[in-house]
Amino acid sequence: MRLIRFIAGETVRPGIWRDGRVIDIQKWLPGAPDIGEAFFRDGWMDKVAAISDSGERIQARLTCPIVKPSKIICLGKNYAEHAKEGGFDMPERPLLFSKAPSALTGPFDPIVLPGSSGDVDWEVELAVVIGKECKRVSKRRAMDVIAGFTVMNDVSGRQAQFADSQWFRGKSFDTFAPLGPFIITRDEIGDIGNLRLETRVNGELMQEGSTRDLIFDIPTLIENISEDMTLLPGDIISTGTPSGVGFFRKPPIVLKAGDIVQCTIEPIGSLINAVIAG
Repeated sequence: MRLIRFIAGETVRPGIWRDGRVIDIQKWLPGAPDIGEAFFRDGWMDKVAAISDSGERIQARLTCPIVKPSKIICLGKNYAEHAKEGGFDMPERPLLFSKAPSALTGPFDPIVLPGSSGDVDWEVELAVVIGKECKRVSKRRAMDVIAGFTVMNDVSGRQAQFADSQWFRGKSFDTFAPLGPFIITRDEIGDIGNLRLETRVNGELMQEGSTRDLIFDIPTLIENISEDMTLLPGDIISTGTPSGVGFFRKPPIVLKAGDIVQCTIEPIGSLINAVIAG
């Protein structure tokens, strides 16, 4: 199943994407909440999975597929080649940081360059959406608390990231977390340990990697994060980026107004975001 949120007139509605068609969840299940904490907590995943309608071919603009997660937890240096390209030591345990949920934006919405930080960069990442409230989850049980997977571009204001003593501000500017286009459920994702990630800027391939190269795999991350932190339904864990970011190239390449950034993970899909001046 592929969960979406789509714009219909002046409202945003939860839906299912099925073979290029849109199923309006609230048309079939009146009272269904938007795709967020209550949707996952109250068992709506099972209810919407039972909808047999094939959907409509309508002109629908997709927006961020989840609303108001309590937290976005990100991983730094979780691909060996990315750690090497930045001149960092390999982490001995997961390196966690957070992005503000207000940074979320849609899969085809613009990335707005901030006025307070230059050197804006791209980072394609596989993101995990938590489906059950949980704490102290073992690696053995970790996959059971996942609702699905999506693509995130962990857009980074490198000037702020490295000028500050921590990364929160440089990672949390408005529009710095494009997400989508779908939340794809576990039964459709295939082998999460062998997914190809890539980023293209203006059509040029910049990042190319595989989840085979994760230093800490998804069950390990969930076990580590949930040890003393409650994960809530709808929380997002973004699992790190492969090598090929712009800032560590020689010479560095940074995003400018007019650029088009495309981040792709198959079989999930692509984010395609234009860069505009703030």
